Amino acid sequence: GELRQKIKEVMVEEHMPDSDAAEIADETAIFGAGGLGLDSVDALQLVVAIEKHFGLKIADAEKAKGVLQSVETIAKAIEAKG
Repeated sequence: GELRQKIKEVMVEEHMPDSDAAEIADETAIFGAGGLGLDSVDALQLVVAIEKHFGLKIADAEKAKGVLQSVETIAKAIEAKG
């Protein structure tokens, strides 16, 4: 959907300028081998970007770990805050 597309665009803009948002699947792992390969520094920046663009505050690292698994999990968290 539109929200997931926007999340991908934000991620590409901030972290993966050489990538194409269209190539990121909703379920692709953001971190770790076989995923998009972002690291913990990227994670912090992504938390900031999500707050800036979507108004979702991620208070702690444990919560961030759950939210930042994939585009899908980020979108669900944003939708849940409604």
